[in-house]
Amino acid sequence: MSGNSDGRVWFITGSSSGLGRELVRAAITHGDRVVATARDTSALAGLVTLAPQRVRPVRLDVTDPGSIDAAVAGVDREFGRIDVLVNNAGYGLAGTLEELAETDLRLQFETNLFGALAVTRAVLPVLRRQRSGHIVQMSSVNGVMPIPGGSAYTGTKFALDGMSEALAAEVAHLGIRVTIVEPGAFRTDFNTRSLRWSEPMPDYTEFMAPELEEFEAFRGNEPGDPCRGAQAIIAAVGLDDPPLRLPLGADAFSEIRAYLQTRLTELDATELIGADTDFR
Repeated sequence: MSGNSDGRVWFITGSSSGLGRELVRAAITHGDRVVATARDTSALAGLVTLAPQRVRPVRLDVTDPGSIDAAVAGVDREFGRIDVLVNNAGYGLAGTLEELAETDLRLQFETNLFGALAVTRAVLPVLRRQRSGHIVQMSSVNGVMPIPGGSAYTGTKFALDGMSEALAAEVAHLGIRVTIVEPGAFRTDFNTRSLRWSEPMPDYTEFMAPELEEFEAFRGNEPGDPCRGAQAIIAAVGLDDPPLRLPLGADAFSEIRAYLQTRLTELDATELIGADTDFR
């Protein structure tokens, strides 16, 4: 890989599996160059083999500021630019709020939220200097609508969505675009290797039983194809006017639409109580 090669330069966190891995494949197929990052770069060997001249494996732990700074500085030295940042690193933490251990709850936010924000803040000086670039924040359908037993994961994605929407307004005048990707259920290892569970409490067992039963039936049968999801992201990034939000999967569109309609109904129902609170 050299600084004067053709193609955009992608910087993708969490490239070792799932949508991150498929995004690396899609980007190199598209003729671009990719800095593929993971905590363990040996997991990226198969991606490097696909295009040795266009895939650079880089170690990065989004919870380690030194790791982030070193990775971004190295990319900047080698290529002199970053065209697309994809904050994909993250995992799920399942369990009701009371069941969650404090350390697990904080690590969930450190990884999914503060990790993504730290990488974004480290890359922004490069994007500002070049007056161009695209930040892709991998959120979730649960960044719009909550799910019982997913309060921690939902919290990280709600916060990421809100901060990224504000960020989009802050950097638009600098030629930097932001797209928040909200996938539905995709057939990756997110619901297996990448999912952690809290220690259950008896008082929540009956409540959570239907959720767990549905989850087990769904696991391994998710409708989303990661390859097609990656292609949709590539297409969105290539648009002259890319979307701020990009749901992925028919389930994401139907669930988000139904949730927002419910919110509008609730808004109308509470207006009589809550609207008339101005000084008179």
